[in-house]
Amino acid sequence: MTTISEFEQLLESNISQLNMTPGEIIPATVIDIKNDFVIINAGLKSEGIIPKSQFINSDGELEVAIGDVVEVTLDLVEDGYGETILSREKAKRKKVWTALENLLNNQEIVSGKVCGKVKGGFTVELMDVKAFLPGSLVDVRPTKETDYLEGKTLDFKIIKMDKVRNNIVLSRKAVLLDQNSSSEEMKEKYAEGNTTKGFVKNLTDYGAFIDLGGIDGLLHITDIAWKRINHPQEILKVGDEIDIKVLKFDQEKNRVSLGMKQLTDDPWEKVEGNIELNSVYESKVVNIAEYGVFVDLGDSIEGLIRTSELDWTNKNISPKKVLNLGDKINVKVIEVDEEKRRLSLSYKQCLPNPWEEFSNDHNKGDVIKSEIKSITDFGIFVGLDGGIDGLVHISDVTNLGKPEDFIRSYKKGNLIETVVLSIDAERERISLGLKQNIESNFESLTQDLELGSEISAEVVSVSDTGVYLKLDQNIPGSLKLLQKELREIVETSSLTVNQKIQCNIKSIDKKNFQVICTLLNSSE
Repeated sequence: MTTISEFEQLLESNISQLNMTPGEIIPATVIDIKNDFVIINAGLKSEGIIPKSQFINSDGELEVAIGDVVEVTLDLVEDGYGETILSREKAKRKKVWTALENLLNNQEIVSGKVCGKVKGGFTVELMDVKAFLPGSLVDVRPTKETDYLEGKTLDFKIIKMDKVRNNIVLSRKAVLLDQNSSSEEMKEKYAEGNTTKGFVKNLTDYGAFIDLGGIDGLLHITDIAWKRINHPQEILKVGDEIDIKVLKFDQEKNRVSLGMKQLTDDPWEKVEGNIELNSVYESKVVNIAEYGVFVDLGDSIEGLIRTSELDWTNKNISPKKVLNLGDKINVKVIEVDEEKRRLSLSYKQCLPNPWEEFSNDHNKGDVIKSEIKSITDFGIFVGLDGGIDGLVHISDVTNLGKPEDFIRSYKKGNLIETVVLSIDAERERISLGLKQNIESNFESLTQDLELGSEISAEVVSVSDTGVYLKLDQNIPGSLKLLQKELREIVETSSLTVNQKIQCNIKSIDKKNFQVICTLLNSSE
């Protein structure tokens, strides 16, 4: 059994084999890991405690486990009764310092990861030690757009090292200047058709600026994707590393035009043979604009449903009232424009056509009862089944007096009976007749009227040609007046349009389809 004295002798023997000079690098074994610190054993009289943060890499991950042997710096050795002060970070720095000095002396390039922003620039992890990248040395030209570099692994040159202050200064600008020093090399590097990589530096409404390493390129919004997008941020975000193709390099202006969609197959090439005119396809709504809806037919083939092809009854309806993003719908191909590379689609033509349904359910001569939707100078529009409208043209309102006067006697919301004159489903027109319905049903409409009886009527028109009336059930009528009576009415305005009056039925004119009336208490 080993005695305390023998143990001390062994410990002293072990320690004597180590270089105990402060600042020296020695091996140590990780024996425990706590929340905030790591306990290690370097074969000394006491265990060492090192902050856990010194074992965290740039990705925020713990890079050691219990049992690992790591190199640490011996900062301070106690007399056996106190602690031994060790440092993992200083060991890392000391080990790489010589290597970095060689890179500095030879002006060689070194790769490092940009960790984060600090005052005046960035911190960069360089071979397990931290270095400083001044903001002025990030790019060839001064730029405010630098946030996109965070987290990126880039090439640098070391321009300054201060051992005393543990300070390493880097320059990305020096690397870029070297890369762009030869115009021939630039011309070759950015030759049209070349594929390269770059970082998304900035996004605008019209495109994205790409850091190619010493020179910026413009990726126009129309060259980001084959499909239509409203803003580059729908596909890209600042900091993304992307593959791009050189479309044009203006060496004189030092401008590079880039394309991203050009690295993928042109979906329009898949249209021929796959998309046929007048055929119906399943699709998905991918974009909604004021003038229509864009849908994806698969394989990135897009088409446009214009507003006029969204709804049968409303040609100018807001697209957002009809469809939502992500909706899966059937569409009909109504035009394939090879020259403009456009597909025109219809949504409404995949839905029941209310004009055709009306045509199937009704025939010429049918009498329908409907509500007045609107009144215009040329006729009366009424609502029909399926949300469509029918028109009673001004010439089909009445044969008495001025038809425009009779039109004004009707009000929006009134219910009227009309006869179907014609149905043109293809042109979406349904013609109705008001006077034709009254004429064909005149006998039944007037069968209960008795000569000499009193009746209520509405004055529709007062002019030198006569006074015209509208009776119940929209039966037309007129007042029988002597010329002097008519002249007196016109001059004195004793009767006005829309006035309700009481009359006596003088006669029923079946030839002209009207009821002849006299004013109540008239001398005639």
